[in-house]
Amino acid sequence: MALKITNNYGVYELEGNVEGTNTMSLKHHFEQLMSSSEKIILSLEKVKRIDAHGIQVLTNLYRKAIKKNKIFYMIGSENHMITKAFGKVNYMIRKDFV
Repeated sequence: MALKITNNYGVYELEGNVEGTNTMSLKHHFEQLMSSSEKIILSLEKVKRIDAHGIQVLTNLYRKAIKKNKIFYMIGSENHMITKAFGKVNYMIRKDFV
């Protein structure tokens, strides 16, 4: 399933699979957005699957935002597949939900 990114009132909802080639387009999209935005909120509620590359890309985006003093957080702790996939770094996933 392709990855769909929807801006829903300032919350970027990811829907589909965050894996394989989708991760590179996700990375480029949010790196560009980070250069022009002070705040990025990602919703992972509708993510169906995520692989190690997806976890790595989201983790790197999070760290890059912190270094640039940007507000960047991910919501989606209600998606148990996401909290399990993030494992020890699940502190990046906030308890909020859309």
